[in-house]
Amino acid sequence: MMMWSWILIPVVLVLVVFLYNGRNRQNTEKRENPMDILDDRFAKGEISKEEYEEQKRTLNTKN
Repeated sequence: MMMWSWILIPVVLVLVVFLYNGRNRQNTEKRENPMDILDDRFAKGEISKEEYEEQKRTLNTKN
């Protein structure tokens, strides 16, 4: 029984670290800057050219 605990504990620790790193990686990959989001919305046809240009000017004035 003692031998199983020597095997089980490291396996559980490796799984916990692997799952924790995977979750953090997903959160960081989803970050986009506002200009990228605006470009995507315009490319998908969600906003008109006038809306795109107005929002682009707004974003550029904040910088």
